[in-house]
Amino acid sequence: MTLEPPREDRVPETPEVAAETGTLAARIALRQRSGGVIVPVLTALVAFLLGGLIVLATGHNPLLAYRDIFNGAGLNWIFHPTTDTVNTSAYNLSQTLLQTTTLILTGLAVAFAFRCGMFNIGGQGQYFVGLYVANWVGFSLPGMAPLPHVLLGIGAATLAGAIWAGIAGFLKATVGAHEVITTIMLNWIAIWAGEYFFGQGGPLQSVTNPSVPISDDVADGAKLPVFWGVQQLQGLHVGFFVALAALVVFYLLLNRTTLGYEVRAVGFNPEAAAYGGINVKKNLIRAMAISGAFAGLAGGLDMLGYLYHYGVSDIPVSSVGFLGIAVALLGRNTAVGVGLGALLFGALLFGTTHGLASDVIAPDLAGNLTYMIQGLIVLFVGADVLILYVWNTRRLLRRPKARQATA
Repeated sequence: MTLEPPREDRVPETPEVAAETGTLAARIALRQRSGGVIVPVLTALVAFLLGGLIVLATGHNPLLAYRDIFNGAGLNWIFHPTTDTVNTSAYNLSQTLLQTTTLILTGLAVAFAFRCGMFNIGGQGQYFVGLYVANWVGFSLPGMAPLPHVLLGIGAATLAGAIWAGIAGFLKATVGAHEVITTIMLNWIAIWAGEYFFGQGGPLQSVTNPSVPISDDVADGAKLPVFWGVQQLQGLHVGFFVALAALVVFYLLLNRTTLGYEVRAVGFNPEAAAYGGINVKKNLIRAMAISGAFAGLAGGLDMLGYLYHYGVSDIPVSSVGFLGIAVALLGRNTAVGVGLGALLFGALLFGTTHGLASDVIAPDLAGNLTYMIQGLIVLFVGADVLILYVWNTRRLLRRPKARQATA
């Protein structure tokens, strides 16, 4: 009796090997996990350092600029806590948390799809669709009781975002259309749909002021309660707690449910998942739908929380859906990371536009400093993935030689 030499295809693969043979998203996720927490922290620090050099090149003190951004974001409230929003730091912090609320949800919209091996570039369009639907529900049912009105508006916005993203998932699952292409196209459809809805004679254009391309305000009963600040001054609404709850739901859904297990399995290796009996097509569709639900929820909370109306001129300046990509990348597509990344970008958004004094830095540079730091962070987030990939390539080069020697 002779012993049969071990065959390579009988050797069980480790998760790392499975990821190497799986999707691009799985391979990038593996590189990011191997970098730990230090890499994103260093990424942000290097981005701020280079941003400081840019400020220094203009003849200004970067330390004073970052101090003003810190205070402008209201983070100095930590040293002097108060609930009185007449205090500047308290008001600034409430505005920063408003931005953070939206960015948490748009970040989750990118992160959930990424865990299934897909890049959801359509968060902006899904956000807009949720916002449009929430506005329509908000002003078209003025006599409705407040609680059901709010719940209906938020639920409809969430469903609209899910359906909009589900289109991209359906196209990928059925005809193999790449989600990056389809979500970008859906973004533009949503943008031009808003131009039509709020434009002159559009179905959502204000009936009280038909000369202005803007929607009607949502009814008072559809507005979310404010728990910090004044509603007329964009106080912090209860949607902030909804966003925090969404982080918990994201974590539990991915790590404590069968659905999450199947989504992660498809993200790591769809062929292996299909061999194990997982319906890959179904998971692609529902992963994109869940991602879109997060973005649609963000649009609904913004509309019913503090915007109350929307116009044609507001559409081109909104970028929260695209910022969600940076938030998810910086946060390593984890619940805690997305929350911290959203807080960082929320502080940058409000701090640079409201904290920098004209005697410290020119107003035109202050407005662009946010975009420069955001771009640098995204650049270095991508760079660390590239560096980790090159560093680990040596393992890939050694592996075939080791297998040949074993054979």
